[in-house]
Amino acid sequence: MACDALTEIEEIKRLKARYFRLLDTKRWDEWGDLFTEDLVATYEGPHPEIRYEGRADIVARMRDVLADAVTVHHGHMPEIELTSANTATGTWAMFDYVQIPGFTFRGYGHYEEEYVKEGGKWRIKRLRLTRIRVDVEAKPATAP
Repeated sequence: MACDALTEIEEIKRLKARYFRLLDTKRWDEWGDLFTEDLVATYEGPHPEIRYEGRADIVARMRDVLADAVTVHHGHMPEIELTSANTATGTWAMFDYVQIPGFTFRGYGHYEEEYVKEGGKWRIKRLRLTRIRVDVEAKPATAP
């Protein structure tokens, strides 16, 4: 039983690793497959809170906002808890570097997430990114 739990936790870690890699390499279709169709995601700072509802929404809007951006995302120190055979929660320490023309920042904070196993694959169902520190190099005319 313990081995099964560790295997599931490792799969969730791999899911989050793909989240960061596919986001940074702008592989949007593959990135979108990491989410449930009814995903709810919120991202805080340095811009006003941004909320996405649904897989199609987050993919379309991120594709647009990050079209000319360079991003680097790192996730660290996962705290993952299996809450049933098909659900889990996780918290990740994070760092991100986002360079959009005229606007660059480095963020430090946490992802808090809920996961669901659908058709044998773990997916992100809820996501909240809270940045506790943001170093801004230049301010945009409007928030992304």
